[in-house]
Amino acid sequence: MERELRQQKAIGILLISGAVALLIPYTILTITFEYPDILRKDTATVLTKFHQGGVRLIWTWFAFAITGIPLIPAFVMMGQRLESKSSMARVATSLGVVSLIVQMVGLLRWTFVVPVLADTFVNASDEATRAAAIVAFKTIHQLAGVALGEHLGQLFTIAWTIMISIEFSRLRILPKWFNVLGFISSGIYLVAQAELFATVIPTFPVWTMAGFVGSTLWLIWLIVIGIRFTITSRLRSIRSFQCL
Repeated sequence: MERELRQQKAIGILLISGAVALLIPYTILTITFEYPDILRKDTATVLTKFHQGGVRLIWTWFAFAITGIPLIPAFVMMGQRLESKSSMARVATSLGVVSLIVQMVGLLRWTFVVPVLADTFVNASDEATRAAAIVAFKTIHQLAGVALGEHLGQLFTIAWTIMISIEFSRLRILPKWFNVLGFISSGIYLVAQAELFATVIPTFPVWTMAGFVGSTLWLIWLIVIGIRFTITSRLRSIRSFQCL
């Protein structure tokens, strides 16, 4: 029993640390780089502002890409605890881990690709080079950012959240409002996918706040679950987890 409670506490700490760690570089980027609003501006403005941010901005993006790493073992450990009670848990765990890795790869373009393009654009001696840098940025942004990180990565995250919330609800592991918050954040996160389609279909209807609201609620959901898991004295009354 003590081993199980220690593992539950470890899951909670990893969930909290991963979620909070993601908020720190994200907040810094909103202040120093006008993220995510900057992405709606023309490419020349994005590359120029990125170049002005210098090394500090590159490291901030790197931090944003890797600070979610604690969530990977948290997802795996949570899945392991649920596998004996749910056939869905293993699939959910795989989707969750893949979602984190895919989004991490997408974000790393800001550390290893965009700096080169920004430097090329700003220091170009002719318009042809600047135009080439703009096309290259748009291509890598649509592929690694929109298609890979934001579309596939977020869809897998939504699927993981819904599946885990269903299992939490079925096994009565957590209070109902925890699961409701998981479903609501997933629904809003899914609506945010419209903005990705709008990058290629300009007339596609978009709720511009969906991405911010959905991702914020999702992080809050992770944090409250993490807090719940770390309160070991209360976890003793959760029958499902004591039986795992």
